[in-house]
Amino acid sequence: MPKLRAHNITITLDGYATGTDQRLEAPFGDGVDGLHDWMNAAMRDLDEGRAGVGADYIERGDENVGATIMGRNMFGPVRGPWQDESWTGWWGENPPYHTDVFVHTHYPRPSVPMKGGTTFHFTDEPVETVLRRAFEAAGGKDVRLGGGPSTVQTYLRAGLLDELHLVIAPIVAGRGVRLLDNWQDAADGYRVAEQISSGTATHVRLVRR
Repeated sequence: MPKLRAHNITITLDGYATGTDQRLEAPFGDGVDGLHDWMNAAMRDLDEGRAGVGADYIERGDENVGATIMGRNMFGPVRGPWQDESWTGWWGENPPYHTDVFVHTHYPRPSVPMKGGTTFHFTDEPVETVLRRAFEAAGGKDVRLGGGPSTVQTYLRAGLLDELHLVIAPIVAGRGVRLLDNWQDAADGYRVAEQISSGTATHVRLVRR
C-alpha cells in the first residue's frame, strides 16, 4: 500500500527545524548555521562514490516516490498574496522532483510546469484532499512530504504521516520554528523503528504503529 513519507527532516538538539527571519538570502533563517552540514557531507559522498550513513539515507529518501507535498515556506520566501507569479521555487528551471508537487498555500495560483517533469500545484484544500490528489498523481508509488516544519506538524497531528526520517544535528538554536510541538494527541500513534548515529548527526526513523 502506498505511504506518505518524510525524509531528511533536520532539527537542532533543541528541536528547531528553522531559525528566525527566513528570507531569500537565508532559506532556513538565522541561528541555524551548520543545520545541514550532515547533508552536504552526504551529497559529497554520493558524488564521489563513497558509502556512508547520510548518503544511504539520502538515497532511501528518493526511492519509489511518485509525488511530493510541501508547504509554501519550503517553496519560497514570498509571504502573503502573490505580487506576481515570477517566483517558481529555489531550484531553477529543472527542480529535483520530476513529479507533481502540491504546495499548501492560502493563496492558490495556476499550476507551474517546469523542465524535467516537475509541475507545482498550489492549493488551499484540506490536507486529506491534498493527500488524496497526491496519491492519485503518484500512480501507486509513495508520496514524499517535504517541509517546512509547520506542514510536517499538520500531517503528524492528523495521523497521516506513515514514516518520518528525523535527523538531529549537533547544534542549538534557541529560537525559530520547532518541529515536534503540538502533536501530543498523535504521538502515541508512532514508534521509533530505527536509530543510527554518525559523526555528523543522529538519524531516527519514526513509523506509524
